[in-house]
Amino acid sequence: MPTPFKGGCRCGAIRYQCSAEPMMSAFCHCRDCQYASGGPFSSVLIVPSASLALTKGEPRSFTLTAESGSEVTREFCGTCGTPLFSKLAANPAFGVVKAATLDDPSWVQPSMHIWTDSAQPWAPLSGDLPRFAKNPQG
Repeated sequence: MPTPFKGGCRCGAIRYQCSAEPMMSAFCHCRDCQYASGGPFSSVLIVPSASLALTKGEPRSFTLTAESGSEVTREFCGTCGTPLFSKLAANPAFGVVKAATLDDPSWVQPSMHIWTDSAQPWAPLSGDLPRFAKNPQG
């Protein structure tokens, strides 16, 4: 996996760089990720917040209370609408990067399905990856 890795929104108004390897990669099936992605799940990378830096532009944001009860701030491009990041109030040391926003997302290898209690029946889970009803514990 390349480090650092770079990415941005579809129109190029927002660019970022991450200087650390992801600590985890997952398919998230929570309803909030479904809304943000417009699909049955979102492919996400969990990275140390301190390793993530904007190199161009400023994203817009929307804060909500997630099913977990914690606040989540979703950041996106205000011009093209590309979902980019999530910030977790319950765990500010970690940031969430939407995998599809990487310049080269081909190296991403999600290791689990999370929030499968919210998975849509019209999009069956594929593969033999571990599955967690909510967030993995431990």
